[in-house]
Amino acid sequence: MPSHKISPAKVAAQIREALKGGGSAEHAAGVQWFFKDEIKSHGWYTGDLRRAVRRCRREILREHDLNFLVRVADKLFSGSVLEEKVAAVFLLENMDAQFGDREFHMFESWLSRISSWADHDGLVHYLIAPMVAAKPARVKNVFRWAKSSKRWHRRAACVALIRGTRAKMFFPQIVKLSDSLLTDQDDMVQKGLGWLLRETAKYDPQRTVPYLMKIRGRAPRLVLRTACETLPGSVKGTILNVR
Repeated sequence: MPSHKISPAKVAAQIREALKGGGSAEHAAGVQWFFKDEIKSHGWYTGDLRRAVRRCRREILREHDLNFLVRVADKLFSGSVLEEKVAAVFLLENMDAQFGDREFHMFESWLSRISSWADHDGLVHYLIAPMVAAKPARVKNVFRWAKSSKRWHRRAACVALIRGTRAKMFFPQIVKLSDSLLTDQDDMVQKGLGWLLRETAKYDPQRTVPYLMKIRGRAPRLVLRTACETLPGSVKGTILNVR
């Protein structure tokens, strides 16, 4: 159990050590194959990792405050192993109502530490996106990321709006963002944009379908196919049947 005198770095080191022993070598090999050479993994299954990290969070918060927990997560997200970054997200998951601009800027800085879409989507979908939905003024950051030369920042611009679009927020901003990214050739960005448009079409089809019809002649096929996944077959066919 952590003591009052222990540092966030020390707690993060203890968590790193524990992560080495709780995974599956067979699963790690599968993860390595799936991501090719992009990441290192100890082979944890997501459910097991989430339960273990939540127990750790309770233990930390019995002895320390929220700021200490955030600092532990910051140390973990600087690691090179997938489970370390995922653990950082799980430590802070569903606590976004207690965070402010300081934490938001910290999470934004983590985008530069991304190594694969696995740690990217955990960070952006579970930590950043809820904070954008809670404070819409943060959308200005999204458009700055969209102009970045870094693929993970541009993907983040898309994924950061998903929580908001599920609440029928940000439609004009989503159209503006989509228009700016339709020529992006990076498949990770295209998949992120398609995911955003799929969720927008699911929760607000009345406005999204006409927009998809408008862009169907110039949008990448990957974006369109993903965006149409939840639409009725006849509507999907009309959008995808580009002559």
